[in-house]
Amino acid sequence: MKTNRMKAKLLAGEPAFGVSVMIPSPQLVEMLGAFGFDWVLLDCEHGTLTLESVELMAMAAEACGMTAIARPVTKSPDHILQVLDRGVMGVQVPHVNTAADAREVVAAVKYHPMGRRGLAAGTRSAAYDAHGTMADYVRAANEQTLIAIQLEEREAIENLDDLLKVEGIDVYFIGPSDLSQSLGHPGNPKAAPVAEAINRSFERIVGARRIPGTPATADNVTDVLGKGVRYIYTHVPRLIAGAAKAYFAKARG
Repeated sequence: MKTNRMKAKLLAGEPAFGVSVMIPSPQLVEMLGAFGFDWVLLDCEHGTLTLESVELMAMAAEACGMTAIARPVTKSPDHILQVLDRGVMGVQVPHVNTAADAREVVAAVKYHPMGRRGLAAGTRSAAYDAHGTMADYVRAANEQTLIAIQLEEREAIENLDDLLKVEGIDVYFIGPSDLSQSLGHPGNPKAAPVAEAINRSFERIVGARRIPGTPATADNVTDVLGKGVRYIYTHVPRLIAGAAKAYFAKARG
């Protein structure tokens, strides 16, 4: 298994900048790599990606020096296994609300003795058994695969202290959109109760010496970095919209 350069960067305290992609396009992944992004989030929860497109987009990411992370459709072990076997270097798992949820995610991602992920010969993640032994692959996968869990409901924020104690979690991702809805302000993460919950969560995650994550745009990425967030992505539509607005501002005066 290849070295997870993104995970190494995060463990060194450096920010890793990514882009969420919801449509099946290896070419788009190549473009993002050429622009200089560190990683790509292949979003199966909200997007139209199939397992085949996840595999092809992971190949494109590797070819241009990016790390591919997948968001599975759900937190079920079956959905987690399906994207991992396509060769992505980690998962960002939605709607993890309790320590028990988080431990189940770790069990689904890691092989024995750390978990119980299904082990199959010849998968892309195992480089088709072309190098080393299966035991070598298991050790490398347990070390290199990144686990990010999404904390995006009131229950998750209330359980944050317990979640921070779970071994094997690399990133604690605060999802502002769903969290705003769960806290009664749908679509408004700047509402005082939501913003306070997000900022408090960042403080607690950093205070526990763990890695926080969240989306960020050009407008707030500096602020997010200042709060200790290191796992950061934006969305393809946001990038296109920002460039289009800047273009038309000049073209139309």
